[in-house]
Amino acid sequence: MAAHRKPKQHPLAGPAARTAATLALAGAATATAFDGTGHAEPGLTPAQIKGKVDKLYQEAEAATEKYNGAKEQTAKARASVDSLRAEAARRTERLNTSRNALGSIATAQYRAGGIDPGVQLALTSDPEEYLERAALTERVGARQADAIAGVHQQLVEIARLRAEAAERMDGLRSRQTELAEHKATVQDKLAAAERLLAELTAEQRASYENPNGAQDSADTRADRSAGPRGSLKAPNSRAAQAVAYAYGALGKPYVWGATGPAAFDCSGLTQAAWGSAGVSLPRTTYTQINAGQRISRSQLAPGDLVFFYSGISHVGLYIGGGQMIHAPRPGAPVRVAPIDEMPFAGGTRPA
Repeated sequence: MAAHRKPKQHPLAGPAARTAATLALAGAATATAFDGTGHAEPGLTPAQIKGKVDKLYQEAEAATEKYNGAKEQTAKARASVDSLRAEAARRTERLNTSRNALGSIATAQYRAGGIDPGVQLALTSDPEEYLERAALTERVGARQADAIAGVHQQLVEIARLRAEAAERMDGLRSRQTELAEHKATVQDKLAAAERLLAELTAEQRASYENPNGAQDSADTRADRSAGPRGSLKAPNSRAAQAVAYAYGALGKPYVWGATGPAAFDCSGLTQAAWGSAGVSLPRTTYTQINAGQRISRSQLAPGDLVFFYSGISHVGLYIGGGQMIHAPRPGAPVRVAPIDEMPFAGGTRPA
């Protein structure tokens, strides 16, 4: 009787084939996802590449402003924790002083032997002297009770301070995590933009970095040498000073998170400009827009803050004539630009 044998299966038949197919599809999906975020898509025109880079830079700047806000909140949380810890240390030092005083009282009582007051009265030859000492002992006892109550209150307050510091520390850790996430987002967006820009020729990239070409560079040099022309129309001396500062920053590099004086991001520039005039602006675009009187586009005057995009992710300093000074993006230094080059979101006149 012939032995029954299983038919030979092809190496990629049955479950093995299904597994291989699944892995192949997963690999293809991974490769597709990676191509979408890690490399330029094949066949993009220079105009399409520039459009994608613009979008990545705008998203990076939105993340930068969130990073700036988280960084500011992190600094405040850290200062709060440090303050609470310092206060707890000061109160602990005072507590130790109080405890030492109580220890001295306890030692004195021990050395006195703790003789019963009635016995002391019976043994003394001078009842009046004893009564005077008894009154003194009562006063000392009252002070001791107050000291004990004071120590107890100090212990309660120190425990409260330490608990609050621990709670604030949890908040600080949360802020630090948020900070790291925003930082990673910014870096990822900028790296993706750089990979796309690498697909352009040197001439195409130069055109993207400086769309107005040599004339733009000449105008910027003229602006710097001529000084703050727009400040002559500024509504007040503080606005004039802010404009003058912005003119002095022309040509300095964009660095995300920077507030000057060597480099700036967009809100870092406006904060520094108005700071030079003695006006303290908050750190981020979405808080700066509320730091003064909101004004319409038709009301703009030199020194006003001009904001862009629906998420209020970019800001510049208006200098008149439909122009602003702003820190555009990485690779593009502080420059004069028309406010029409981005979608206008609002204007604010700092107080």
